[in-house]
Amino acid sequence: MGKKDTSKKRSTLKNLWMAVLAVVGVIAVVEQLRLPKDQRTWHGKVADFIPYDFRKPTVERFRQTYWNADGPIVSSRMFGVGWALNVGALKKRVMG
Repeated sequence: MGKKDTSKKRSTLKNLWMAVLAVVGVIAVVEQLRLPKDQRTWHGKVADFIPYDFRKPTVERFRQTYWNADGPIVSSRMFGVGWALNVGALKKRVMG
């Protein structure tokens, strides 16, 4: 398998992953719109597994998601669908 084949395979996998996240995002929005307006939170999990958050991003949620030394290494994204790498937690575990 050549370099071109590997690059094409990565591109295909990336496109597939993006399509899956887009479908999950649509499912999340539909779930929220089915709720009465006063019960919509715009964050949660699809199938009790894939997290989503469509609330307006804040500085505090940015810190909790990406720079929380005491949090998990992988957490839900500050905005959108899927997971994020918590650099603060990773740094604490690697550097001590």
